[in-house]
Amino acid sequence: MADKLIIFDTTLRDGEQSPGASMTKDEKLRIARQLERLKVDVIEAGFAASSNGDFEAVRAIANAIKDSTVCSLARANDRDISRAAEALKGGASTRIHLFLATSALHMEKKLRMTPDQVFEQAKLSVAFARNLTGDVEFSPEDGYRSDPDFLCRVLEAVIDAGATTLNIPDTVGYAVPELYGQFILDLRTRIPNSDKAIWSVHCHNDLGMAVANSLAGVKIGGARQIECTINGLGERAGNCSLEEVVMAVKTRKDYFGLQLGIDPSQIVPASRLVSQTTGFVVQPNKAVVGANAFAHASGIHQDGVLKARDTYEIMRAEDVGWSANKIVLGKLSGRNAFKQRLQELGISLESEAEVNAAFAKFKELADRKSDIFDEDIVALVMDESVTAEQEHYRLLSLSQRSEMGERPFAKVAFAAGSEEFHTESEGNGPVDASLKAIESQVKSGAEMLLYSVNAITSGSTESQGEVTVRLQHGGRVVNGVGADPDIVVASAKAYLSALNKLHSKNERVAAQG
Repeated sequence: MADKLIIFDTTLRDGEQSPGASMTKDEKLRIARQLERLKVDVIEAGFAASSNGDFEAVRAIANAIKDSTVCSLARANDRDISRAAEALKGGASTRIHLFLATSALHMEKKLRMTPDQVFEQAKLSVAFARNLTGDVEFSPEDGYRSDPDFLCRVLEAVIDAGATTLNIPDTVGYAVPELYGQFILDLRTRIPNSDKAIWSVHCHNDLGMAVANSLAGVKIGGARQIECTINGLGERAGNCSLEEVVMAVKTRKDYFGLQLGIDPSQIVPASRLVSQTTGFVVQPNKAVVGANAFAHASGIHQDGVLKARDTYEIMRAEDVGWSANKIVLGKLSGRNAFKQRLQELGISLESEAEVNAAFAKFKELADRKSDIFDEDIVALVMDESVTAEQEHYRLLSLSQRSEMGERPFAKVAFAAGSEEFHTESEGNGPVDASLKAIESQVKSGAEMLLYSVNAITSGSTESQGEVTVRLQHGGRVVNGVGADPDIVVASAKAYLSALNKLHSKNERVAAQG
């Protein structure tokens, strides 16, 4: 294991804690299957004890995934641990991940426990978990801001109790690389049984150093597991970015000297899937997965790349999954060809009825758009992924009028359960008029926190628009995503998608490791 770096992906747990990024069971399962294709070593599927929905998602993922270890988070108490074990039961390879705060601030203000109580609770919970599974990870929450002497005492005890992985979180993103790396090394040096467990790092990006801190924890501290998320998704400023640490270790193998099991060609497909599922758009200049990551505008750069690619490129775009692939299907193409392309894109639909529905939507899109790109297919399938049972609000039709010098106007027909509503409104623009028309009937009272438009494919006004709407109501924050060549229609779809999530009442209990 000395030269193997374990990639622990927590997109489905810590990433989901981003406001509005909560996912349905089916969405989580779809992303988990893509993470398995990416050959992630450990997939943290959720926090089984937090809600019935998360329990079912963890159970579904544990039953479906065969080539990655599936993990559930749990607080350091018997109820959470038992719930995690129950959700993971029957999985091919499973892990329970316990956390308990060890910093003086968290123990006093949050836990209201003494250090001795925390010490005993940590030992007992790890021992209890070890009786249920052979793979137990322990995280001292806010570990980086904990007293080193107390932390050493706790970590030595949990290793003796059966912890197989020790994770040292920089929970609030306070660390800097050299100090964090040295902190991990000091712990490993001081704890006599440190060689009995794999050491892990989990860094938040509040100061923009999550990737650098994680890599320092590996290079300086000797950690052999990095906890990260696709696109750096996560609460506040996010988590350590999987694509960045993976490509850093692969590109600078001369420096890190570590082996990875990851298939990098699946990085961009994973990035697109997570972005389109959560509605969190990837910034164009994002390393590895941003639209401009391999673009060259400078004439000097363009000339250099044409003469010798490695003059300005340290990675090949195709190695991480970028391609100019156009799907060569059109309105005359057959269902089998469409189904084959779905498989090539890593999209697995559960039933023939879902395939038929997606194919019908594809045909409809092909009539409206001459070139169909892979991104269009992913967006189309994501748009159809919510079943009628889950979809309370459904857009039926929309017409709008917008002329210079005239007040924009929209008519919208939508369903709410078994009822149909036909409504109209004026607005500052066609999008505003459409959303006001919907809200005039729904009367959700939700506050709009974000409205964002992103072109799914670039280079053409024919591109589908992907709209993200973020709503807040009653302390809940949800994202809705809609895609359509017509931005106004995409906006109405996104608004109704967000309203569906508010209507679903799916609760999430936030936990941080």
